[in-house]
Amino acid sequence: MQTLSLEHISHSYGANGGHGEITAVKDVGLTVAPGEVICLVGPSGCGKSTLLRVAAGLEPLQAGKVRIGDKLVGAKGVNVAPENRGVGLVFQDFALFPHLDVLANVAFGLSEMDPGPRKVAAAAILDRVGMSDHGAAFPHELSGGQQQRVALARALAPSPAVMLLDEPFSGLDTRLRDKVRDQSLHILKDSGAATLIVTHDSEEAMFMADRIAVMRHGAIEQIGVPSELYFSPSNAFVTEFFSEVNKFTGAVSQGKVLTPLGPIAADKFGDGTSVDVLVRPEAVRIAEVGAGAVTGAITTATACVEAARLLGRTSLIHLSVQPPAGSDNRSCADGAAAPSTMHLHARVPGQQLPSPGTRVSLELDHSLAFVFPTNGAT
Repeated sequence: MQTLSLEHISHSYGANGGHGEITAVKDVGLTVAPGEVICLVGPSGCGKSTLLRVAAGLEPLQAGKVRIGDKLVGAKGVNVAPENRGVGLVFQDFALFPHLDVLANVAFGLSEMDPGPRKVAAAAILDRVGMSDHGAAFPHELSGGQQQRVALARALAPSPAVMLLDEPFSGLDTRLRDKVRDQSLHILKDSGAATLIVTHDSEEAMFMADRIAVMRHGAIEQIGVPSELYFSPSNAFVTEFFSEVNKFTGAVSQGKVLTPLGPIAADKFGDGTSVDVLVRPEAVRIAEVGAGAVTGAITTATACVEAARLLGRTSLIHLSVQPPAGSDNRSCADGAAAPSTMHLHARVPGQQLPSPGTRVSLELDHSLAFVFPTNGAT
């Protein structure tokens, strides 16, 4: 059974025929199964938070239908109040009650229970999120990560069928965010609720989601498992959303397009078609000239190292390379790029830090090079 179903949802602001009407969501359909986590991602203003608020009942439904289980909770003439939809809500600011202690905050959503069982149930869910020792504390006495866990506990306390989270980790610092979202993912999966999370962070979405829906201009551009969106993006927008890219423009000739990294297959397009080639930095492998090629790869060009930076698990290499029609026999002295060269990035595993001015051979993983028509690029 599809626990949360959004059918042909459209929503506009200023939608009374007046000037300045803004369409936030356009004919979006989405389903979330029990125990599934779906992340809505996209740039600011793409409609992802509006879609979540419509699902929650916080925005009046203008067009479409919202179902939770077999129950129609939103449609023309139907608008079940948020508190009666059986959903748990977690927002960016956590929205904890400052005048209530942690235990009372969590117990707030259990008002239909008698005081004794309510307290026991609230304490149990606090223990589940690792906050059992903080029941008597007030929100202002907690760290950001602790407040986030309390907000999650409060939302989960009534055992909702659906959990809706809007940028729940964005206010946390980087190291704490990694830890808290890992804990939250396990808690959400254990709950069995259908979970919809709004985030602008592509890495967070890939970590949290079973499926990701990428939105732009109020519509879903592509939805799928994280690996599908990363390795088989449907367009340039989706490609660039999940990582930086090296971007080249060219014209198709005999089923290929020439790039500084060599010819790349473009047999889906007719000769003369203007295309953009997007190459993920980890697709560019490097080896110092004379040091031998990477096993199984084809050397396509050479380049000069401009700079190299260690980023922890990977190294980022800044390179200058000649365009396809150019000659690359110049010196790499001082790592300076000639005016005619193109700048690109290679991301390689581990510590690989060639000195500026080093000449390297470039080898391309073609599975991470994507070709799209120029008029469809961002």
